[in-house]
Amino acid sequence: MCIFYIFISLFFFCYYYCRAAPKIVCLKANFNNNNNNNKSTTSRMSLENAFYAFASFGGAHSKEMDNAHFSKMLKEAKIIGKVFTNTDADLLFNKVKAKGARKITYTEFVDKALPEIATKLKKSVEEVNGIVANSSPEARATKADAVKFHDDKSMYTGVYKAGGPTNVDRNPGSLAGVVDRRVEQTDVRGTTSTQK
Repeated sequence: MCIFYIFISLFFFCYYYCRAAPKIVCLKANFNNNNNNNKSTTSRMSLENAFYAFASFGGAHSKEMDNAHFSKMLKEAKIIGKVFTNTDADLLFNKVKAKGARKITYTEFVDKALPEIATKLKKSVEEVNGIVANSSPEARATKADAVKFHDDKSMYTGVYKAGGPTNVDRNPGSLAGVVDRRVEQTDVRGTTSTQK
């Protein structure tokens, strides 16, 4: 039995390590860029990291980006606004992706989408690259308000006021909880004359 648990833990370790390995390599490549390299290489690496971070947001590591993540990336980078709208983002995504495909690759994003965004915003491609490279995906969860009858235990009623229902029998394996044996005059079923 112990060997089974060791095998399972080894399997999960290898599984998660292999999933995280491409991310670690990308981070090491970005970290190992020394100051002698030009800024475009560093910008390209951080742009690529941002693309893969948004493409993988909320799921497994992915090298392609769908329309929802594309829109999220542009919203997080604050590109979507009055000049470049959600509709423009959807139309651009459908224009850039290959026919019949549902996702875009990094090369399609860099070669086709970024120049279109730059011309729409009237900025250079390098400026748009920098804006997207400096953004990262964020999760914004809503927090539920307090509910009077749910959170305040003094407001509970009925069975829940006494602690709630139980699925554990009080007298398991015995008829003591079902039959009244306190009274001497009971019939065969264990009921008294007042219970009839």
